[in-house]
Amino acid sequence: MNPFHTPVLLTQSVDGLNIRPGGTYVDATYGGGGHSREILRRMEGGVLVAFDQDEAAMANLSGDPRLLFVRQNFRYLKHFLRYHGLDQADGILADLGVSSHDFDEAGRGFSFRFDAPLDMRMNRRQTLTAAELLNSAGEEELLSLFREYGEISQAGRVVSAIVHARNREPIHSTGQLLKAIEKVVPRAIEKKFLAQVFQALRMKVNDETGALAEFLEASLDVLKPGGRIAVITYHSLEDRMVKLFFRSGNLQGREEKDFYGHLLTPFRLVNRKVIIPGEEEIRDNPRSRSAKLRIAEKNRE
Repeated sequence: MNPFHTPVLLTQSVDGLNIRPGGTYVDATYGGGGHSREILRRMEGGVLVAFDQDEAAMANLSGDPRLLFVRQNFRYLKHFLRYHGLDQADGILADLGVSSHDFDEAGRGFSFRFDAPLDMRMNRRQTLTAAELLNSAGEEELLSLFREYGEISQAGRVVSAIVHARNREPIHSTGQLLKAIEKVVPRAIEKKFLAQVFQALRMKVNDETGALAEFLEASLDVLKPGGRIAVITYHSLEDRMVKLFFRSGNLQGREEKDFYGHLLTPFRLVNRKVIIPGEEEIRDNPRSRSAKLRIAEKNRE
């Protein structure tokens, strides 16, 4: 196995699963396989089901007979576990970060560091690309995605620049996009701003929040009583979704209480305070800077 992704919060996340001998575990975002390797190292027998929609992840598969790889989005967690005769799991881990390999591979269009086709599809079998989105979306849709997914306060200026540019000629490459918005990029925070623009497009193209919502709901059905789920997020919107779901058992954060006013929830929070990387990890792996880890345990019936 040739890893291309430095696993973030590796020890903390795998510790959080409380690995049981002979158990069934899920790595919902296989990537370079770093988290999977550590889970397998701690397992005795059992099975680890690894999901990843990106065909590039297959290059990192090991020959471990306990590893079952599913080349699908983790939103289909419940369906594919049942397909393989595994109705329930003892633990589920998801690292929502994009693989370092995807950022570093110029042709994928994930990074503003390279002039490349505006693709950004994690699953190349899907049809929608970032270029198609940029050239076909209405102004209100673009405004919404840059505000929600990019958390860009000056989203209106970005959208105006993009619309003005695409009216002259379609935007097909990262270079064209950078040229289109160059006059509205704040120089003091240029790299951060561009990262937010590209993040917003990537999240929309891959329906990342929609997939996360389906995954979280499926995890509640899939986890055994006493089973644990650990999720690493990198975006405030995703972290809020996970926080609300772990607290209430639903994506709306709707709280139900018993007769005595006690919160009725299917989960017990393993870490009430969010876990973040330490200074040493951030220094060694700068892309871990915005990572947040939350862990919950399904209540025993």
